[in-house]
Amino acid sequence: MSPLYRILSLAALSAALAACATVPQPLQGNFAPITTASVQQGSTANGTQVRWGGDIISTEPGQNATCFYVLSRPLDDEARPVTDNNNSNNQGRFVACRPGFYDPEVFKPGREITVTGAVQGTVSRKVGDYDYAYPRVEANVVYLWPKRPVVVGYPYGPGWYDPFWGPYWGPGPYWGPYWGGWGGWYAPPPVIVVRHR
Repeated sequence: MSPLYRILSLAALSAALAACATVPQPLQGNFAPITTASVQQGSTANGTQVRWGGDIISTEPGQNATCFYVLSRPLDDEARPVTDNNNSNNQGRFVACRPGFYDPEVFKPGREITVTGAVQGTVSRKVGDYDYAYPRVEANVVYLWPKRPVVVGYPYGPGWYDPFWGPYWGPGPYWGPYWGGWGGWYAPPPVIVVRHR
């Protein structure tokens, strides 16, 4: 199988899997398209059911409930927060509170959650010296997403690279012993080292 065919096959498979994306059962339902920004600006959304998500800033258990302070992000087709290393998808912050104890060592800063529940106005809290109005959600579901795999090593540079390929196209010593003989171009399979954040 040629490298180009393999790449195209993987791309087609990824597209097919994306088309089959489904929202986890606890997060399914009909929710109002209300944003955290509209609630901050005084939208009369109290009692409206929303589905919001993002990255945990902090998890604070209280006597009767645990509150999650969250950096809000848009959700993808699975209702999972969209990843963005540049923070260009930042939609402000919100706080979601749910009865019971949730361990801050499990619901750590940076972990992704999606919550569903009813909007209950805003809660003022300091961010540095600034009084920030956190839109508040009385959550009935707090869904902690599994950690995403992070690629930390790849043996090749940009594009396809093989030490036996050489800088030129065409026959000659640049093709090396790995071209032909076994029925086509050969390179060792890529080695990907994965860690979870």
